[in-house]
Amino acid sequence: MRKAAPVSRPVALTVAGSDAGGGAGVQADLQTFAGHDVHGTSVVTAVTAQHTRGVESTHVLPPGEVAAQIDAVADDFAVGAVKTGMLATVDVVETVHDHVRQVDAPLVVDPVMVATSGDRLLDRDAERAYDDLLADATVATPNADEAAVLADVDVESVSDARDAALAIRDRGVDHVLVTGGHLEDDDAVTDVLATEDSVRTFTHDRIRDAATHGSGCTLSAAIAATLAREAGNDDRRNDATGRSVASDVVVDAVADATTVLERAVRYHHDVGQGPGAVQHLVDARTDAALPAVARDVERVVAHVETATAPVDALIPEVGTNVVGAPAHAETVAETVAVDGRLATTYAGVRATGGVRPGASSHVARFLLAAREHHPELRYAANCRYDDAVADALDALEWPVAAYDRADEPDDAPGTMDWGTDRAYRHADLRPVAVVDRGAHGKEPMTKLATETADELANRLDALATELANGDQ
Repeated sequence: MRKAAPVSRPVALTVAGSDAGGGAGVQADLQTFAGHDVHGTSVVTAVTAQHTRGVESTHVLPPGEVAAQIDAVADDFAVGAVKTGMLATVDVVETVHDHVRQVDAPLVVDPVMVATSGDRLLDRDAERAYDDLLADATVATPNADEAAVLADVDVESVSDARDAALAIRDRGVDHVLVTGGHLEDDDAVTDVLATEDSVRTFTHDRIRDAATHGSGCTLSAAIAATLAREAGNDDRRNDATGRSVASDVVVDAVADATTVLERAVRYHHDVGQGPGAVQHLVDARTDAALPAVARDVERVVAHVETATAPVDALIPEVGTNVVGAPAHAETVAETVAVDGRLATTYAGVRATGGVRPGASSHVARFLLAAREHHPELRYAANCRYDDAVADALDALEWPVAAYDRADEPDDAPGTMDWGTDRAYRHADLRPVAVVDRGAHGKEPMTKLATETADELANRLDALATELANGDQ
């Protein structure tokens, strides 16, 4: 019999409504806590019959039951942070404030008033009941519409959001984050954070045609999770009270949370008949997917090393790398590749190292740039390019795109990003191969990108075979 080996984890508490569709509310908060390696506890304030298209009905729990849940959690757990969401009525708002104020932990208040679908989740009489709760908040996270109500101003621009954040801060909130999803900007989302002595902005690309159901819950829960993790870090806490947190800690928490939310929205879950729901566990899922992708890359490498096709003729002077990316990968560190390259040796084509995350730079950046146009692409490899390879590509009749480094502008973000974007942007069909014609000191190269590892291995075989046939 094995001995138990318990793991200590920080604890966060969400006080919010239940979403039957799982995209927002308590369900979203608990998943977000888990994605940040925080143990989630919960208090249900209301039960909503809700899905991706809207809210069908709402049943608010009696205040006494809400109070009992808070007291039960506080009596047993060392709560590191509290987050409130849907509170629905005056009685629930006041009850939550009376009991949460007894919990010696940072308080994140998401003043949920209206669902993403437009359905109202807060009685109008309860809007002003938030005053006392906000006065005790470490961070408040209203969206533009909620900030307009709380500050009694119109909030349509970043400048308006700044004014609203300062007005709400002056009501006693330590930090106010006005989220920018509803602001008038088609290209970017700018969130505005007012601290005790500054105003900061956090800007991310706007994700078009994406589900945002649960986005506010996810953002505020991510902030609470980070504050819960920091609760035991005496070097970063202002320990005047349990709810007071140094501004630099909050700034870091907001920066991390807004970045996570961008990814959660971009890689949203296509579920239900409505727009879908944000993916609360996006970073955890990326990490969890890496071992399987690494095994796929290892399989392609083994295939190349043992192939009957003459793949050695495809290996360029700089060597070949094979790269794989999980579905949510956006950085080189989130890809896996050969540590070194595949090179031609006396014993045939051999990998010079194992497979690990972040091992490739050029081919990984090519794959990530290609995924901006075709997110389904998951695997890539680089090969030799010359007249013989060009003839082989023509014979195979694959869609091929190309770019010329001589056309690269001075302000380009980098050759891999610029060249790949140019090749895919101007291609009529999704290219199987992208040709980099090279430059002085830069070897010409063919890059293949595919949806599956098996397809990549088959493409390498086919190109090597056609190249050998052309040389005969």
